[in-house]
Amino acid sequence: MPRRTATMLASLLMLIALLCAGVLIPVPYAEMSPGPTVNTLGEHGGEPVLQISGRKTYPTTGHLNMTTVRVTGSQYRMNLVEAVWGWLAHDNLVVPHSTLYPDDKSPDELNQETAEEFSQSQESAKVAALKELNIPVGSRIVVSSVVKGSPAEGTLHAGDVIKSVDGTEIKQPGDVAKLVTRHKPGEKVTFRVVPAKEAAAAEKEKREPRTEDTVTLVTNKAPDDNRAIVGIQAGTDHTFPFAINIKLADVGGPSAGLMFALGIVDKLTPDDLAGGKFIAGTGTIDDDGKVGPIGGVEMKTVGARDKGARYFLTPKDNCAAAAKDTPSGLTLIKVDTIKDALQSLEKLRKGDTAGLPQCKTG
Repeated sequence: MPRRTATMLASLLMLIALLCAGVLIPVPYAEMSPGPTVNTLGEHGGEPVLQISGRKTYPTTGHLNMTTVRVTGSQYRMNLVEAVWGWLAHDNLVVPHSTLYPDDKSPDELNQETAEEFSQSQESAKVAALKELNIPVGSRIVVSSVVKGSPAEGTLHAGDVIKSVDGTEIKQPGDVAKLVTRHKPGEKVTFRVVPAKEAAAAEKEKREPRTEDTVTLVTNKAPDDNRAIVGIQAGTDHTFPFAINIKLADVGGPSAGLMFALGIVDKLTPDDLAGGKFIAGTGTIDDDGKVGPIGGVEMKTVGARDKGARYFLTPKDNCAAAAKDTPSGLTLIKVDTIKDALQSLEKLRKGDTAGLPQCKTG
């Protein structure tokens, strides 16, 4: 065999071997890419995303789309070829696997965490929207979760309304821990609670709860120090003057909060916030309407523009990253609060695009 032919054959075989190795060798990376985007003013899966009853609602036009990021599964292991392809692709982002899936959490724990974040984002979106509209929202301190094997297990339950601890009225979730830790491990602490079922029935029937229970628990010692604990997490549960339901499955995390809040405001006011325009966005939101940053903003702007969005509501702290590679035809609008977003939407309706607070690099 001629030397040149042998060299070419050896090179070809080496290339094939390298390609095979690249396909077979797993690497510790995961991939993020643009995910689905859903109009909060429209329908998803055959039913309205935002469902409001017991209060007058108004027609809406256009889009106020929440955006998502698609990620490879926790059990999926990328190979070297996929990783290189992802690094070269303009619309994808390859990150260390541990960034999305920390080693100290199981897949079930991560799924539960993102589901809880999504649920909380819906709750905060409702509160922020109604506060912006000066519609009163009630609140109460509840048992958010109970630790398995703790003194509270089987006695206190998620959803129980905490009225007092050792006779002291509870006004904030943090009050519970302060009062419990006044004790030494092994001492008794007394809770006064409205059982979750009774609290739910009272809210549904718009009446005061009829029953309260007194529960006495013996405290345990915290595993990491000498604090007294009973094994519950206290949180805030809000009560609304009318029903607001958000129907959107297969989505996790807190990043849709802003767009849910704007969708609720739009349906409860005659202003028609989007004014027929295609507006998308992202951002967490707290009960006071403060907008927080999210991950994967670059993927979300791409996904939004691909679906037809012309404007993208961007959390202030994400602006610099998003502005580095803004999709053509998409205007990034900087927001820090729900009020900022509403003011920008008003400018869009009036055609005042020059007055929009746009994201800039640096």
